[in-house]
Amino acid sequence: MSTERTEVQVRPGVEADLDALTAIYNHYVRETPITFDTAVFISEERRPWLLSHPEDGPHRLMVATDTDSQGTPGNAQRILGYATSSAFRAKPAYATSVEVTIYLAPDAGGRGVGTSLYKALFDALAEEDLHRAYAGIAQPNEASVRLHERFGFRHVGTYREVGRKFGRYWDVAWYEKDL
Repeated sequence: MSTERTEVQVRPGVEADLDALTAIYNHYVRETPITFDTAVFISEERRPWLLSHPEDGPHRLMVATDTDSQGTPGNAQRILGYATSSAFRAKPAYATSVEVTIYLAPDAGGRGVGTSLYKALFDALAEEDLHRAYAGIAQPNEASVRLHERFGFRHVGTYREVGRKFGRYWDVAWYEKDL
């Protein structure tokens, strides 16, 4: 993990990002307990997820790209990670709450990419009719805990051994933030 800051551009996610976003997510499915999905996805399976995050409204998808890859002939911007806000629960009374999440390319951690993504996401959500943001963090994950606390999240509880992956049980710590 590099500690050098990376110059990034953050923008809303678009359909052309689907393959790269799926590849980033699949890394976490295969290699970590950070997501409790256990089978990798093909891009088409993730299309409904991507389309459920329009450019406006409370459910957003923000993508960070490496500014060094911009303008390279025949080379698309390299996606370094993404952050989303999604429905917290399906029932109507939960409409002013969102669940947020962030995933970075495996080599993009520790360089400020997550901070840039969350800043852009929370700036975009500031004008929405939202009251709270929630984040579930599979434990242990100190980097994610630090990122969320830096953005004003506070720990509100932990579900003990709530998910089983890689032959063991994992805790999920829940955090909330006023919006």
